[in-house]
Amino acid sequence: MAQLMVVLDATIVTISLPFAQRDLDISDSDRQWVITAYTLIFGGLLLLGGRLADYLGRRRIFIVGLIGFAASSALAGLAQNGAEMFAGRALQGAFGALLAPAALSLLSVTFTEPGERATAFGVFAGISAAGAALGLIVGGALTEYASWRWCLLVNTPVALLALLGALAWVIKDVPVPRTGGYDVPGALTVTLGLVAVVYGFGLAADDGWLAGSTLSLLIAGTALLAAFVVVERRSSNPLLPLHIPGEINRGGALLTALLIPIAMFAMFLFLTYYFQVTLGYSALKAGFAFLPLPAGIAVSAAVTSVLLPKLGPRPLMVVGSVLGTVGMLWLAQLSYGDSYLAGVAPALVLTALAMGPLFVGMQAVALHNVEEEDSGVASALLNAAQQVGGAVGTALLTTISVQVAETYAQNNPTLDDLAARAAIHSYDVAFYIGAGFFIATIPIIVAMIRDRPANSIEGSDETPRVSPAE
Repeated sequence: MAQLMVVLDATIVTISLPFAQRDLDISDSDRQWVITAYTLIFGGLLLLGGRLADYLGRRRIFIVGLIGFAASSALAGLAQNGAEMFAGRALQGAFGALLAPAALSLLSVTFTEPGERATAFGVFAGISAAGAALGLIVGGALTEYASWRWCLLVNTPVALLALLGALAWVIKDVPVPRTGGYDVPGALTVTLGLVAVVYGFGLAADDGWLAGSTLSLLIAGTALLAAFVVVERRSSNPLLPLHIPGEINRGGALLTALLIPIAMFAMFLFLTYYFQVTLGYSALKAGFAFLPLPAGIAVSAAVTSVLLPKLGPRPLMVVGSVLGTVGMLWLAQLSYGDSYLAGVAPALVLTALAMGPLFVGMQAVALHNVEEEDSGVASALLNAAQQVGGAVGTALLTTISVQVAETYAQNNPTLDDLAARAAIHSYDVAFYIGAGFFIATIPIIVAMIRDRPANSIEGSDETPRVSPAE
């Protein structure tokens, strides 16, 4: 439930944003902060949130995150002006940065029996992959039949219900004993670096890649992240022990987690425009048009959790990448006048079948053989990779699609329905690029994610670790 809320909140307000903007008198230039305030703070604080979960107790941080998320959702949902909305969304991001790594690390340290562990990762991965699409469906329904405010207020009762479940069933864990103080320089450099990178990619979508604001943020973010690596190498009590991303299998999973959201966010973004602008769907109908995606992900994640102990992660993840490539290529054939059933639905099904093995596999590999005391920060690193990938995808493909649409319109001025045709052509180009990112994951998975005996991926220590040097 906690993970569903965190993922939903990245997209649930998308469809309701125009209504919130009107009621709160938010300017066009400031409306982006309804989305950006959440994603910036969430992405920037993830590693710190993961380490706090390790040091202070995962269950404790999980409970704090749920209470804070409930309160901040109420603040945003009851906002009377733009400033209150932005503050509520920023606080949601901060408490989400506590919730997400705490939830995943709790799964990692709680489920150690092979069958249960595979099932737990399957359920969690299915929710992670399907949550963004479900956010569009739920947001459309709440906007049409209730109010845009309920897109935010709905989190409060869900968080409180999850809190009751945590108090009743989540076992208290023992925090990691600290031999030194907190890694304050590491926390500052990685938080500011991630915020700068995520915000820089967000600005690129509006201001362009060569704008001074974009370049300065990306350069500053890169420099801060490089400084973070230097700090971690020298720290006696690092925020992120570098052997965690340095292990070859985990590195492959993290690279996959970075690339897949680039393609996924392209699909969400451009299909949302296609449904509502080109096809004229209502908010609710546009949300339900995405329904094959969460339904297919649920099925594929369940199947993957059964096959993972038998086959290992690598073949399943390769199949997922191939299916995702085919799904994106199918979408790239979309043309003016195509129907939803012929042009979109089959591609959504193929992409959904791809997400199950990819998300289940990369989560299992990313947390395999991580010491219990590092499970929080390892979970946070996986979430951070996905967050940065989503920001990159949104900025990169939005910029490209706008340029492609303008060029198409200039080269075909006599066509009827030119605006719609130019938009669809730009979406097709974005889908081709998305397919390219799926293809790029295949050699990474093959080269870096090594097949292991089935029981080793489920938490056994029989397989020796691979050192960073190897």
